[in-house]
Amino acid sequence: MRIHLSSVFVDDQDKALRFYTDVLGFVKKHEVPVGKDRWLTVVSPEDPDGTELLLEPDGHRAVKPYKTALVEDGIPAALFAVDDVNAEFDRLRGLGVRFTQDPLETGPVTTAVLDDTCGNLIQIVHSN
Repeated sequence: MRIHLSSVFVDDQDKALRFYTDVLGFVKKHEVPVGKDRWLTVVSPEDPDGTELLLEPDGHRAVKPYKTALVEDGIPAALFAVDDVNAEFDRLRGLGVRFTQDPLETGPVTTAVLDDTCGNLIQIVHSN
């Protein structure tokens, strides 16, 4: 068994696609119309056949309170591995990304948390 797909709930699929591709560096894998929304996934360019991230619309009534509670408590909706948190922090900050946690070394890992502009906090991490 392996993880094939994970998702983040987004408030705007077009805005999310731009952020996750143009800023974070993922590439679009699938875009299939589903009513007024789309089945919209991105993948790492380093692993185009790997785990997909679904940019899922947050229209269900349970989603917005869930997302709001996570953000208020500083809990990331997803975690992405990077080779160097400090370098990625500098790169993303240079692109105007807002971080809610600067790079922090905690034992064997370094983490930072960013705002994805679509209602989520995302943690980036690398093992030291």
